[in-house]
Amino acid sequence: MGAQGLYEKPPERPDMKSVAGKRFLADPFGMLLRPLHELIWSDRERRARKLLEFAEVEASGGRDLVRAAELTSDPLLRERYLRHARDEARHADMFRARGRALSGAANGDGSGGFAHWVAPGEQGMEGLDLAREKDADLLAFLHLSESAAARDFARYAKAVGGDPATRSLFQHILRDEDHHMRYTHAELLRVAPRRARRVLWWARLRRFWKAYLRFATALAGLIAGVVLTLQYFLLLPPFAWLSKRAARRERPGWIHIETKGR
Repeated sequence: MGAQGLYEKPPERPDMKSVAGKRFLADPFGMLLRPLHELIWSDRERRARKLLEFAEVEASGGRDLVRAAELTSDPLLRERYLRHARDEARHADMFRARGRALSGAANGDGSGGFAHWVAPGEQGMEGLDLAREKDADLLAFLHLSESAAARDFARYAKAVGGDPATRSLFQHILRDEDHHMRYTHAELLRVAPRRARRVLWWARLRRFWKAYLRFATALAGLIAGVVLTLQYFLLLPPFAWLSKRAARRERPGWIHIETKGR
């Protein structure tokens, strides 16, 4: 049975626009971040870079899901992972096509900076060792990742109000993310009914730690840039002044240095 055979009919999925609107209205933190998101997505080149970055993450996530399908011993999970992987590959193509249309370039420069951790998008597997992850742990991680992606894409759909094509792209992908969020939770309850809540809390702690590491890395880069800039403007000028002062005291031309013993 192929992955399409999982359902006798395609699963019902909510309307794209209603999903985006409901998620955003029920997201007060997203409403606070909306000015930042609108600033990030207002620039055409930055918008193109973000979409190309999303394409890379989606493609990588699809490859990881294929690997997870190879490793799991559960035939139903294998089928669902493969279906999920196809969705991720399709999302990667959609993000890449829109990013290239915006920038006219084949590749982004990958420089996220401030925009990377304020508007990260989907984070993928984030370096998980799939060979060591149990089915329940992986499903919990996927469920939280898809939930965060659905929330973020709903925010971005609102933030790109002046770009209807990109807004429509986010709304379309949001529909799939909602489906992925629901199926991973249902499968978690099937695979580990007694410890599903505990596994989810452990996955939340792991995601929180990874988010902290991303924030700490960005903050360390920012601090390093400030310190190096201060050193350049505060420490270098005195040394340059002393060097020029010493140069003025030297006599022009060759200077004979006597060597002892000759």
